[in-house]
Amino acid sequence: MPSSENSTTVSSVTKEVNGKAFRLAVLMLAAGEGSRAGFLPKTLLKKNGETLLNYFCKSVKALDPVEFILVTGFYASEIEAEADEIRNRIGVNINCKRNPIPKNGQASSVRIGLESLSQNFNALLVALSDQPNIGLHELENLCFAFKARKPFQEVVLPIVKVGKGSKFQRGNPVIFSSKAIHQILSVPGMTCREYMDTYPEKVLKMITNDAAYIADVDCQSDIKKFNLEL
Repeated sequence: MPSSENSTTVSSVTKEVNGKAFRLAVLMLAAGEGSRAGFLPKTLLKKNGETLLNYFCKSVKALDPVEFILVTGFYASEIEAEADEIRNRIGVNINCKRNPIPKNGQASSVRIGLESLSQNFNALLVALSDQPNIGLHELENLCFAFKARKPFQEVVLPIVKVGKGSKFQRGNPVIFSSKAIHQILSVPGMTCREYMDTYPEKVLKMITNDAAYIADVDCQSDIKKFNLEL
């Protein structure tokens, strides 16, 4: 493991998977209205002086993605301006795609993002834009699990053990194989969540105690809890 979450060195986990060069694409969803958090662009909240989008991009850069799709909607202009600055500042080539009707919800943004993919990839990381604690460590663990999955498994889904009992919670980001994405796109209107629910046998559940996978900014109290600011 690299010693720094924001290392700019290409991680060794990304070099090969199943005997082939590991080509990772990234899809981030940032089209929401943030109504419960106070009607604000959550990906532009700042952690230690930098936006959540910038923090994520510095981490994902170490994985050397072949493509990065950022789906915007509400607050598109502000988020896309930050994406432009990040592109120039740290060299992550973010391709922004707008959801013209973001009120249709996250599923519509997912579909727009999937249909926008243009590069040859063998894994797609689907990420939310409001997870303040997702860093290189969490991303690498997903990639390691993807590399070690069984041949029939097409998805790596983090499952977080909550508390001392037997309660578990689904987390994010999630990695999908290119085969899974092609199957999703072959069915009009299908989304990633629907695919996982339809084919649970194809999902590798990565059991973990890392709460970063389930930590997100849902409401105003979360902004304070994670020490974020506009």
